[in-house]
Amino acid sequence: MVDIHSHILSGLDDGAATLEDSIAMLRLAAESGTTDIVATPHANTEFSFDPGLIGQKIAELQDAAGPLPRIHRGCDFHLTLENIQDALAHPPKYAINHLCYLLVEFSDLLIPRTTQEIFDRLQGAGLTPIVTHPERNALLHTRLDQLQSWVENGALVQVTAGSLLGVFGRTAKSIATQLMNRNLVHFIASDAHDTRHRTPVLRDAYEYVEKAWNPSLAKLLFITAPQAVIVGEEIKLLDPAPVPANKKWYRFGF
Repeated sequence: MVDIHSHILSGLDDGAATLEDSIAMLRLAAESGTTDIVATPHANTEFSFDPGLIGQKIAELQDAAGPLPRIHRGCDFHLTLENIQDALAHPPKYAINHLCYLLVEFSDLLIPRTTQEIFDRLQGAGLTPIVTHPERNALLHTRLDQLQSWVENGALVQVTAGSLLGVFGRTAKSIATQLMNRNLVHFIASDAHDTRHRTPVLRDAYEYVEKAWNPSLAKLLFITAPQAVIVGEEIKLLDPAPVPANKKWYRFGF
């Protein structure tokens, strides 16, 4: 499996605190079948993003932990004005493996009304936005029609593995399930921060998707699509399923 969202690098954000924590997280990932993992430290108003330091941290961690899982560069990119301007000026800087896919995390306090315009500009610069864990953002729970519109205009969506398993509560599980049923999930990743509560283990979620949906979809979301991301290849997408005329699909199903 390929994990495109994790906070395994120590001392850079609210993820791993020490190198030992990072090594333990990588070992958990490897034991659960992850062959490749993208280190995605935050780039926001709290945590600065330093590509040079990130490269050093990756080299140090890979040397200490061994060859697997392979560690790739990435970023948990927040839509601040400064970040947007910098990404437009230097498109590869924040992208996964400095190629063309960009993880985008929305604030819990504000969804910009100009989001589609921002995404259009990022796409014009050669970047494909991947909206991270919308099922865990309360503001997006009632704007999933907007999310579908972004997808129809070229954005992609990543759901957290733990959300499907109920780790983040009933609402996150319900929204994640609805997104899956609407074919609006393109990747499932760990968003791992530690070895106890938000771990890099993907196997349980993979098996859950196999049983609740089908093995082909599990392979697409955990292996094929994320593998394309780390090498910068185009992803073959499922068409969004139609919304039932008599039901707002963002309403909770419990």
